[in-house]
Amino acid sequence: MASITTVCVIPQSHLPRLYPHINSRLPPFSKNLNFSKFGKKKVNLNLQNQSIYSLETSLLLPKVKAQNFDGVSDELQTPELEVFSWSSVILPFLFPALGGLLFGYDIGATSGATISLQSAELSGTTWFNLSAIQLGLVVSGSLYGALFGSILVYPIADFLGRKRELIIASILYAIGGLTTACAPGLGVLLAGRVLYGLGIGWAMHGAPLYIAETCPSQIRGTLISLKELFIVLGILTGYFVGSFQIDVVGGWRYMFGLSVPIAIIMGLGMLSLPTSPRWLLLRGVQGKGPLEQVKEDAIAALSKLRGRPAGDKVSEAQIEETLVSLKSAYQDQESEGSFLEVFQGANLKAFIIGGGLVLFQQITGQPSVLYYAGSILQTAGFSAAADATRVSVLIGVFKFLMTGIAVLKVDDLGRKPLLIAGISGIAVSLFLLAAYYKFLGGLPIVAVIALILYVSSYQVSFGPISWLMVSEIFPLRTRGRGISLAVLTNFGSNAIVTLAFSPLKELLGADNLFLVFGVIALLSLVFVLALVPETKGLSLEEIEAKLSE
Repeated sequence: MASITTVCVIPQSHLPRLYPHINSRLPPFSKNLNFSKFGKKKVNLNLQNQSIYSLETSLLLPKVKAQNFDGVSDELQTPELEVFSWSSVILPFLFPALGGLLFGYDIGATSGATISLQSAELSGTTWFNLSAIQLGLVVSGSLYGALFGSILVYPIADFLGRKRELIIASILYAIGGLTTACAPGLGVLLAGRVLYGLGIGWAMHGAPLYIAETCPSQIRGTLISLKELFIVLGILTGYFVGSFQIDVVGGWRYMFGLSVPIAIIMGLGMLSLPTSPRWLLLRGVQGKGPLEQVKEDAIAALSKLRGRPAGDKVSEAQIEETLVSLKSAYQDQESEGSFLEVFQGANLKAFIIGGGLVLFQQITGQPSVLYYAGSILQTAGFSAAADATRVSVLIGVFKFLMTGIAVLKVDDLGRKPLLIAGISGIAVSLFLLAAYYKFLGGLPIVAVIALILYVSSYQVSFGPISWLMVSEIFPLRTRGRGISLAVLTNFGSNAIVTLAFSPLKELLGADNLFLVFGVIALLSLVFVLALVPETKGLSLEEIEAKLSE
């Protein structure tokens, strides 16, 4: 027999009088409370609070126009997931995600391009004999460009908005890729690499912001994790292009140049998309434009994003309630967050969580393990240079498949369980690698198992989840600056690990270096268990309120 649940809608002001033992200072979002006051009958109380509705809240409860009463209304309510069309979600995700694909493509293409560029027969240049330092600058030029780009975008991200930021990123991608592909000399080549890197810095900041602020919350985790899948797809595409162009004279130009048409598609696509409605409302609340005009623009933007008729009532109601929520949250604060505000209160807590995740993502050895992948597999029986590109493609395919699993499960299992399981696997794999180099050298299968375990564990945890958490953990008021700092932390720690790897390898040896990385992985596991909250199914406003507790 089906059970009957009575849902009572109670104005929040009535709550202390009906239930004096309840603290009336409740956070500004929906709470479902169960009481036994009505005997054995289960009663769910949905607090009627204007601020619980947002354009991104996953459970959109139908409004009840409660009349003045002293008792309780027994009017039944049925929570409904936000209705949206998948066809309307695809393009607002796809074009920002191309920024991630171009980032991954650069990683994959560079591995083949450096081989082509240094070949006397295949480079097609007279300056192919690059020194170790020059080659290092070619490889890391885009990384340092991304580092500088994340610094540059920090003070202006909230002024530009997410859409314009991604359009600028696409322009930088296109100019950088074209300059690199057509470079007549090493100096121009390096300039192109840095320009391309600037595009990476801007895209990796703007893409998760735009996706998180425009998609329905019940699929936010899936879509932002899918952006990580696009990065891996980009790496895999770069490997494939490199394997096909490796024997072509001047093949490195084609490898770098293929990024240009993709960047143009990204830019044109972003021009066709609406501005983030949440960003528009924030600017209106901050007094950066006429509020009524901002509301109209936000309604039109949300209607377009959800595939609804222009100015429809559902979008209008969502925008109105989100505006009320923003006004309530920021009425006692300055119109715009200051530089130091990122390091205060809930903002600091968010930065510790987001920055810590992207820091541990790098210092648990991710660049180093991938650097060692070729030699590790060679010890297991792969022949050397002839199979290098095939091995790279194999690893890329495996990374792609494991990221796909994370994408499918992140909104079911949650962020924290995937992080805990994945980091545990990373720690085990690093200790196995240390053991292989220390005393299990005669068992190459151990190295292969460790490498596969590392790649799979990383791709279901740090790979997609870190950027997902970064995109949703920062309060709206400081989200632009907070994510800028997280991106800066990511690329800065990546640069440090890349620079320090060779000296540390010489100083400690590969066995002890992987042992150190394993200990750091255990520390990151403690960090996740102690500090990282679960955000599955929560709207961005609810996450903000949770951090403020």
